[in-house]
Amino acid sequence: MSSISASSLASSLLRCELLDLHAYHVPDSAGYIKLDAMENPYQVPSALRAEIAGMLAGAEINRYPDPGAAALKSKISALLGLPEGMGVLLGNGSDELIQLLALALNKPGATLLSVEPSFVMYKMIATFTGMRYVGVPLAVSDFSLDLAATLAAIRREQPALVFLAYPNNPTGNLFPADALRQIIEATPGLVVVDEAYYAFASDSFISQLSRYPNLLVMRTFSKLGMAGLRLGFLAGSNAWLEQLEKLRLPYNVGVLPQLVAGKLLDHHEVLLQQAGQIKRDRALLYQQLQAIPAVQVFPSEANFLLFRVAHATQVFNGLKQRGVLIKNLNGGHPMLHDCLRVTVGTPQENERFVTALKESLSHVQ
Repeated sequence: MSSISASSLASSLLRCELLDLHAYHVPDSAGYIKLDAMENPYQVPSALRAEIAGMLAGAEINRYPDPGAAALKSKISALLGLPEGMGVLLGNGSDELIQLLALALNKPGATLLSVEPSFVMYKMIATFTGMRYVGVPLAVSDFSLDLAATLAAIRREQPALVFLAYPNNPTGNLFPADALRQIIEATPGLVVVDEAYYAFASDSFISQLSRYPNLLVMRTFSKLGMAGLRLGFLAGSNAWLEQLEKLRLPYNVGVLPQLVAGKLLDHHEVLLQQAGQIKRDRALLYQQLQAIPAVQVFPSEANFLLFRVAHATQVFNGLKQRGVLIKNLNGGHPMLHDCLRVTVGTPQENERFVTALKESLSHVQ
């Protein structure tokens, strides 16, 4: 055994599909205007930060956290107005919840279905867990939902688990609510409506939870200003959540995230006011991008904008040279050819981005 290298041993023991994967890449953002990760660009008010700091000074970090995070779950349920028999399950961000759902529903031969392009972790986590994945292409022209193709895939594949991002990432569009209802009704398995960008969208399926026994709604607070806390949740029937709790790893939400998220939810209106500012800034940024002849920008109900330019990777590099970091989606999926995605920042950051984009476009060959 000592004559075998670690690389050779790993290659022989690890699953082939894992060896073929690339790790989720997070670029170094130091020194850049950071508009690549759909984060809220605003800090909470200084008085509230001081209140949080004082609260954390007395936190019992020498003790394990409340394993059920009862106080935090109660606050979330109250904010959502969940009826009797409904609850929430907390995760270390949405990613943990996606993995937990795939593990729970991965019977032999089970299929996870989503649309494409969409959140990359649906497909990646299906691969992690050994679950069969099926992606239904969106319309090429505008990334709209192809309802007929999606319903046909559901009839053919009989998926155990369906993920639908609402609004969709990375395209930003909100699929028609009636189309989602048809998908939920046609699906024999569980449908998870991923509302990661709920604070910036015009609709939600929270009110539909009581209507559909096969529906759960997933949200994260990351986009609302808590990205550093890594906190997501599933909302739905306790009949589902009680079973899913069996797969949740103990103490998955730490003492500090529970305390800080609880305090911020006591001031939920502050976060929603920031989201309102981001929506106004999004509208202005959309207009500015529309006014650039070389740019095709797509409508968005999230806190980012997807746009297409010729020679996208050159433009992306030009933006980096000018101190602005956005997301290069070119090459990530065939339908995202020459596509870039920019998070809506502060008005000053957005102006810097637009100026840098115009300069970068003028230097593309």
